[in-house]
Amino acid sequence: MIIKDWMTKDVITVDPETSMMRAAKLMKEKGIRRLPVVDDKGKIVGMLSDRDVKEASPSKATTLDVHELYYLLSEIKVKNIMSPNPLTILDTDTVVKCAAIMHDKKISGLPVLNEQGELVGIMTQNEVYRVLLSITGIYHGGIQIGLKLPDQRGTLKEVLDCLRGHKARVISILTSYDKVEEGYRQVFLRVMDMEKSVLNELKKELSEKYDLMFWVRDSIN
Repeated sequence: MIIKDWMTKDVITVDPETSMMRAAKLMKEKGIRRLPVVDDKGKIVGMLSDRDVKEASPSKATTLDVHELYYLLSEIKVKNIMSPNPLTILDTDTVVKCAAIMHDKKISGLPVLNEQGELVGIMTQNEVYRVLLSITGIYHGGIQIGLKLPDQRGTLKEVLDCLRGHKARVISILTSYDKVEEGYRQVFLRVMDMEKSVLNELKKELSEKYDLMFWVRDSIN
């Protein structure tokens, strides 16, 4: 899946000279936790997070009076507290690549640029979650099946042939080589719900032919 199809396109931004107080108010009003910082040429020069604002805010134990505090907050600029030269990603990159960067770098959002280097969107954990939900098909409910299969050509086809024999409709197929011994892979399938008797027959056949790790009726409704 490509980022440009999933990113948030209407990006709220601030410029480096915006006051911290104004940026904090904007994040609160819009219900967001990060703001790309762009210069007068539209080039991204930093990222401001709610954590940056909190760390720069005076302690509750400050001895400043309200007027001094208001003046201090109005004088602190975004450029003084933002994270400069932020990591970015292209709108033609994959969502999986974006998720890997966010995970490895321990960041919760990435500005998205086009090939011309222009800011065209933002990817956050929320967008990544939406993709995960989409590719797993959880909103379609049904049955999720976990199998451990030999990592050999044709093994998945055999499973699909078995499903086809029971007229099962496949919603999604995912595979993983993590947490399994060498020479095997885990396959996770989601199928549409069917009559109980048909499901019982399918489960019985899968259990007899393969290493059935789990069989779960899976729905958020």
